Amino acid sequence: MGTTMPIKSKRTLEKFRNYYRNVQCNPRNYALIVLGLNSALRIGDILTLRWSDVYNMKKHKYREHISIIEKKTGKKNVLAINASLQEALEFYRRSLEMYEEYSFIFASQKPPYENISRSQAYRIIKKAAESCGLDHCVSCHSLRKTFGYHAWRNGFQPALLMNIYNHSSYEITKKYLCIDQLEKDEVYLKTFL
Repeated sequence: MGTTMPIKSKRTLEKFRNYYRNVQCNPRNYALIVLGLNSALRIGDILTLRWSDVYNMKKHKYREHISIIEKKTGKKNVLAINASLQEALEFYRRSLEMYEEYSFIFASQKPPYENISRSQAYRIIKKAAESCGLDHCVSCHSLRKTFGYHAWRNGFQPALLMNIYNHSSYEITKKYLCIDQLEKDEVYLKTFL
C-alpha cells in the first residue's frame, strides 16, 4: 500500500469532484467530496457534521463558518464556507425529501439514518477516483492533501497551511504537500534573477 497522495492535475480534479454530480447523480456523495476538498478536515470530522453546523434553519441560510473541535487534536477549527461548498451543500439539501436540523449531513440512506462509516466514505471516494483513471493512492485523506497542495500552488504560505491543518510541526505540513521533482524543476525554470 502506497502513501496517500493529493490530486494534482486540475483537469483530473475537476472530473473527480463532479463524478457524483454529472455521472452518477448522487448529491450526498458529491457534497461529501466537495466538503472534503474545500475544508481540509479529516474524514472523521466531516462525517460527524450535522445540518445545524452548516445551515441556519431559522434564517434559511448557510452559516459563514463551520466551527468544530477536531477529534484527533482536540483543537478548535473554524473554517469559512466558500461558494463552491455552499453550492454543493445546497444541491444536496434540495434533493432531500426531509432532513432535520440535528441530523447528520452524510447520513445513511437507510434507517436509523446514522452517519455513514469511514469505510463507506472511502468506497465513495475510491469509486470517483477510479472513474477518473487515478492510479496513485487516493483515499479520504487525499481530499485533505489536495486542498493543501492547490492552496500552496496558488501562493498560500506553508506556515498558513500548517495552521489550517492544526499540524504540530512544519515538517508534517511539508509532507502533506507532496512536492515532487516536477514542482522543484518548475521553480528553477521560472525563476530568473
